[in-house]
Amino acid sequence: MSDLFASATATSADYDAHSIEVLEGLEPVRRRPGMYIGGTDERALHHLAAEVLDNSMDEAVAGHANRIEMTLEPGNRLTITDNGRGMPVDPHPKYPGKSALEVILTMLHSGGKFSNKAYATSGGLHGVGVSVVNALSTETVITVARNKELYRQTFSKGEPVTKLEKLGPTQNRRGTQVTFTPDSEIFGEEAKFKPARLYRLARSKAYLFAGVEIRWKCDPSLVEGSEIPAEAVFQFPGGLADHLKEQIGERGCATTDFFKGRQEFPGSQGLVEWAVAWPLWTDGGSSFYCNTIPTPDGGTHEQGIRAALTRGVRAFAELTGQQKRAKEIQAEDVVGGAEILLSVFIRDPQFQSQTKDRLTSPDAARLVEAAVRDHFDHYLTDNMERGRALLGFILDRMDDRLRRKAEREVKRKTATSSRKLRLPGKLTDCANDDPAGTEIFIVEGDSAGGSAKQARDRKTQAILPIRGKILNVASASADKIRGNQEIADLILALGCGTRDRCDPAQLRYDRVVIMTDADVDGAHIATLLMTFFFTEMPKIVEQGALYLAQPPLYRLSSGGTVAYARDDVHRGELEKSLFKGKKVDVSRFKGLGEMNPNQLRETTMDPKTRSMLRVTLPEEYQQQRGVKDLVDRLMGRNPEHRFNFIQSHAAEISEEEIDA
Repeated sequence: MSDLFASATATSADYDAHSIEVLEGLEPVRRRPGMYIGGTDERALHHLAAEVLDNSMDEAVAGHANRIEMTLEPGNRLTITDNGRGMPVDPHPKYPGKSALEVILTMLHSGGKFSNKAYATSGGLHGVGVSVVNALSTETVITVARNKELYRQTFSKGEPVTKLEKLGPTQNRRGTQVTFTPDSEIFGEEAKFKPARLYRLARSKAYLFAGVEIRWKCDPSLVEGSEIPAEAVFQFPGGLADHLKEQIGERGCATTDFFKGRQEFPGSQGLVEWAVAWPLWTDGGSSFYCNTIPTPDGGTHEQGIRAALTRGVRAFAELTGQQKRAKEIQAEDVVGGAEILLSVFIRDPQFQSQTKDRLTSPDAARLVEAAVRDHFDHYLTDNMERGRALLGFILDRMDDRLRRKAEREVKRKTATSSRKLRLPGKLTDCANDDPAGTEIFIVEGDSAGGSAKQARDRKTQAILPIRGKILNVASASADKIRGNQEIADLILALGCGTRDRCDPAQLRYDRVVIMTDADVDGAHIATLLMTFFFTEMPKIVEQGALYLAQPPLYRLSSGGTVAYARDDVHRGELEKSLFKGKKVDVSRFKGLGEMNPNQLRETTMDPKTRSMLRVTLPEEYQQQRGVKDLVDRLMGRNPEHRFNFIQSHAAEISEEEIDA
């Protein structure tokens, strides 16, 4: 114990003024690089390239440069050149004997971006970017072409190796060239620039400012065997929209046109550019930038566009008569399925840290929301079909979210009382366990079910009777749907789940066949069932597993000739062709239950003699939205839509059909 006390006392006695170090120049950067570039890993290494490239981009955005070159050479040597104004080389008034260039390269917090005199907007804020690169490089060579004269100065590990040299006149050149080699003592012997990463960096910067051309060059030995070219030129007149088009590729989207635009902020406070798509599946490919700096953690500019999109969708939902559902729409429904590219240019931006991963400028949210919102309102209302397609896509996501929430609540309530899944008692299953080649017939009522059970092939055909007209799921609440026994039995029999949990691979049968009477009531029941599948099991419809049986309405006979007619039109065709000139005995089936099993098998259930209609959906999502809009109008909660549909199509009904 006494030894421990003596050791502590000695340590305390040694801690005096001599223990306090004062790090000067760029020594703090070399001692603690993590403070300035976030670490010493591969990401930090490439942050050096981004710092230099950002300086050149600032020149381009300010209107002083239109071309940037990035060249990677063996030995981990990177050169970035622009044709901007060139770094100042005249003596600095505060530091006699030093040029402005040397001050910029060797002193932290030095630069021309603290006020708006040299740059209205810029990515550099703290005056540490290029000086940090210099501090963490074994060699840094700065070449400046300014006022038709060429200058050069060399540095190593933050210290000048040479004085600023005047190399002579240069007539057709201007701008700054920075060549540097990262220090292996800092980043490790194995740390090397990745050509693919630098290539993507250069390409992304070109997308962010349509007025710049970026040239990529790499020694061929460094990209041998890879897909990265040794040379490339990037210039994208479409800006972010071009970037998003390439990013989406062949994926389908909720709308065929991207939501894209560009808007200056009031009072010359900057501008915003955006491009947004809602792909049918997303990998979370959203990117946010401020003054060409990537902000992977988003920030206030992201908040602004989220608010604009969410409020715009809610307003459009109210405009189209869906006020109640509009109130339930949340930002995650709107932007969770979107891929957003957003770039803002603002004065004096505030970031969370030197690595600028997150924008914290409070005004950015307000400026972006105000600029984007008006354009988004026009985007939705200028083309109402496009607006409805997008709204439907978002409402589907909202319904899935609410359903998942309800399922989580149910799981919590029933976690201790789970029971083994049983098939519904009214189901007469087929004998085959393998779904291949099997089919389930959904029939109307016990009478039809009895005939179907006798007519079926027991090995491959299952029968599920339902009681009359099932619940209209398009106009029912989620609670009512879950509490309906007929629907619960149907879901249980099929075994594939519903909505986002619907897995066609788990379907217990190869085909699902809706078999109802060939009359108006039967057509209504079939419509209700198709509405159920379209709403609750759309993937089953998409893969082509849903069919409509075609039972006959009439039996025609003359002598030994017998035929069956699906409807009045078919009956007339048979009377004019097969039974032409003959006296025909016609009997009308009142329903499937009145057909004897042999007749039902021959006309409707035997694969060799029957005919069926496959229910399909259009491949294009916007066309699918048209189907959904039709279902919502005809089967939804608003009776006015059905009344209008009847009025507009009444003239298409013949007197014979009305009498029938």
